[in-house]
Amino acid sequence: MAKHHLLSVPVQARIDERVERILRELGNPEPPLRLGDVRALLKLNLGYFSRDDDSLFSRVVSRLTIAGKQVLQRPMLLAEAVGRFNLRALYLPDRQRIILDDSTPQPKHRWLETHEIIHDILPWHRSVLFGDNEHTVTPACHAKIEAEANFGAGRLLFFRERFIEEARARDFGFASIRKLKPMFGNTLTTTLWRYVECVWPDTPLVGVVSCHPHVLRRPATFDAAAPCRHFIQSSAFAARFSGISEQRVFECIESYCRAQSAGPLGEAELTLHDDNGSPHIFHFDTFFNQHDALTLGRWIRAI
Repeated sequence: MAKHHLLSVPVQARIDERVERILRELGNPEPPLRLGDVRALLKLNLGYFSRDDDSLFSRVVSRLTIAGKQVLQRPMLLAEAVGRFNLRALYLPDRQRIILDDSTPQPKHRWLETHEIIHDILPWHRSVLFGDNEHTVTPACHAKIEAEANFGAGRLLFFRERFIEEARARDFGFASIRKLKPMFGNTLTTTLWRYVECVWPDTPLVGVVSCHPHVLRRPATFDAAAPCRHFIQSSAFAARFSGISEQRVFECIESYCRAQSAGPLGEAELTLHDDNGSPHIFHFDTFFNQHDALTLGRWIRAI
């Protein structure tokens, strides 16, 4: 389960300053963002690697270190390296080049590319992405820089405060998220993520990305110990409900979800307890896009 890493306000401000500069130098365009224009501004190249082309992989990532481990400690087949490190995209600072795994579904390319663009514009990332033992990336450091790149990607693709303004002008819920998706040109999953993370920071909100919750539609690989692919929290939820586990939230979700193959799976008002043990009512709503189940939970009232 990828429980997202909350960044400090000063770090967010440093990242946002660089995102704002990009949008300003592009002439403050209207959404959706054209990533080709961003690459041209930053003089970045885009390419693709294939799991069947070991030679390209060996040439471009021979010095890559991820989470404290050298990718090519010995001759390694591309398929083995991709599987071991879950590589879907890479930023090569010495070549000003972003490369994406061409086997990744096309809708995900936009987020992956922007994530790597953020690595490029944050100067403190360059020293830890490549090179020597002095700058080996520990797992904790790796998680931090990945969280920073995710935050910056969200701010860039969703035009900083523009997304917040558009979201707050609409009724709360999945109907608004589905309308915001084409406006900003991003996936439903990333739109849900930004919606939970930044639109109402003072309201406890939780977002979940998982497999289909109904027992009849779960894949054979379902892991009850880690049922959520992403567990997204507003800052208010993280502060007041830090003891809530992903297993508990998934139990809530599966209690009301129907077995249909697409669309709304159900909604319900359910009880979660805060860190003081006090009960609160949350409204949960789940939508299945035929790939992932997306759940939005919102605090309603204390009991």
